[in-house]
Amino acid sequence: MIDLSISAIALFLFTPIFLIILIWLAIANNGKPFFFQTRPGLNGNLFKIIKFKTMNDKRDSQGNLLPDSERMTRIGNLVRKTSLDELPQLINVIKGDMALVGPRPLLPQYIPLYSEVQRRRHDVRPGITGWAQVNGRNAINWTRKFELDVWYVENLSFRLDIKIILLTIKKVFIREGISADGHATTDGFNGYN
Repeated sequence: MIDLSISAIALFLFTPIFLIILIWLAIANNGKPFFFQTRPGLNGNLFKIIKFKTMNDKRDSQGNLLPDSERMTRIGNLVRKTSLDELPQLINVIKGDMALVGPRPLLPQYIPLYSEVQRRRHDVRPGITGWAQVNGRNAINWTRKFELDVWYVENLSFRLDIKIILLTIKKVFIREGISADGHATTDGFNGYN
């Protein structure tokens, strides 16, 4: 109920910013301001995550998408640096797919690559922000991200969630850990031997 209430209030308060970004991105992305992608949530159940679309759909001569760094639009770069691309996920929280705080929902193709311990990240709802996000985000390696996600699951509390929300606000203002070196976001997860 707290997640639902805060998300509804935040969505209402951010409506003017939401609409401005929506118009800018619709212009930059040929009428497609949103990005929808299937992600695993609680217990690995799949849902569609909603984000603002920060990259265009440009492809090479073989029809493959260009690298992320080449598809990032100017307005998309600004939206991502300010973490406003995550704003539409408040709708996912209202729908019950996500929580405000929890491990970030990753790609479904990663699930078979997880160890048993790493799979524990799906014991709670995924979040808009999480313990890994306030402790390095995309600037830390996958091993560390999963360690932080599992630590969160094992130490879940209302107090910890408040701490993560406050740290998230700080990280947004200092724009820390937005991308890994040499990537628009981060490199893909390949599993471990």
